[in-house]
Amino acid sequence: MSARRIQAALLGLLAALAVLAWQAQPEGWYWRDPGPARGCAAALALLGYLLFCAALLRRRRRPPAPVSDQARLRVLYASQTGFAEQLARQAAAALTAAGRPASAQPLAELDAETLAAGGACLFVVSTTGEGDAPDSAFRFVQQVMVARPTLAPLRYGLLALGDRSYPRYCAFGRRLDEWLRQQGAQPLFTMLEVDNADPAALLRWQQRLGELAGTALAAWTPAAFRRWRLIERRLLNPGSVGGPVWHLALMPLESVADWQAGDIAEVQLPDGTQRDYSIASLPGDGRLELLVRESHRADGSLGAGSAWLCRDAAVGGEMALRLRENRGFHPPGDARPLILIGNGTGLAGLRALLKARAVAGQHRNWLIYGERNAACDHYYRAELQAWQTEGLLSHCDYAWSRDLPTPVYVQQRLREQAGRLRAWLVAGAAIYVCGSAQGMAQAVDATLRELLGEAELGRLIEQGRYRRDVY
Repeated sequence: MSARRIQAALLGLLAALAVLAWQAQPEGWYWRDPGPARGCAAALALLGYLLFCAALLRRRRRPPAPVSDQARLRVLYASQTGFAEQLARQAAAALTAAGRPASAQPLAELDAETLAAGGACLFVVSTTGEGDAPDSAFRFVQQVMVARPTLAPLRYGLLALGDRSYPRYCAFGRRLDEWLRQQGAQPLFTMLEVDNADPAALLRWQQRLGELAGTALAAWTPAAFRRWRLIERRLLNPGSVGGPVWHLALMPLESVADWQAGDIAEVQLPDGTQRDYSIASLPGDGRLELLVRESHRADGSLGAGSAWLCRDAAVGGEMALRLRENRGFHPPGDARPLILIGNGTGLAGLRALLKARAVAGQHRNWLIYGERNAACDHYYRAELQAWQTEGLLSHCDYAWSRDLPTPVYVQQRLREQAGRLRAWLVAGAAIYVCGSAQGMAQAVDATLRELLGEAELGRLIEQGRYRRDVY
């Protein structure tokens, strides 16, 4: 019997008992022995009242019915630097708070069978390299998209993140949208594209989420930029044939800052735009350090970000900065060997990883690094040499592209060390790459595929043992 019917029956019993008690009441009000019949009626009335209260209390304490996986809205993300994941988690939390249960999960965890079961999904995906899917989406691309399941029962929405300064803007998001349509999935709304975290595009995304929730969502407030003080700026490569590279150090002014190796510093420029930089230090160093190269536009003028950080911002002055978690480039949680590959200012992210390994007492680390000249561009030379002496760095291989008649690059050093590479991988090593996406990262990826084979490199990606922070 339902709770409503039980409550109605109890109310009816109470009413009947009340009528009987009234009818049995003699005229006039005075004390007399109620007798067995009236005492029994009173006891029944009290029992009915107690049962009624117990039913109400049970109803109030009853937990809400669990939401089935089919009813729960999945917000799936494929992230390279942590931004897509951040947006996906934010969307899931906002939808749930608005009464539309949702959960965020990596796209790599989704299989074809689950996707084909239907329901509703939201995708938040970035594009990396030359229009490629993020490394974390490798399994989905290779197994689910290749399988081509029938997705007629599926309804989906898609947010594609990109940067218009790259030729294949939002390429993976567009490819995923086309694939979903070809498999029969029905879009909940037209795919949204976001150029470099454009606030207007993100507002449209929030409005679409509100439509799904059936109510306007509370305005999203992105993580606030905090006040930091620039306490040091030092040129690291005077006389280099390459662009000037600066070491910068900042101190927080408002609160204690916390981050992990691999996380990103978002610096706000005077015009309100922002630039992302790999962090080169740990909180234990007492300051946040960056490695920034001056970059120039086609007309020869300095880029906005490097102009502000390397020239215009006053040492001792304030700037706005916030931290972004980048789980995909955090160091391994165990003592496995680490192969660190990078070039140029990519040494920033690798340096933070090495610092974290030093703190953890994990000394089996191999650095393969490239720049132009050993005499001018050997950033943090004394520190790296000390780490070699102390045993933190088991091996260092450098590629100085302008020191020999024939240029030498990191991918050549990697090929020369193919035997060591395989031995370290057999021992469970992970490969971390940080630096320029065009040129270095592409060449390293091609070399790894040549040395290890497509299947083995794919296995490393699935296991989280091949990670990249490239730009």
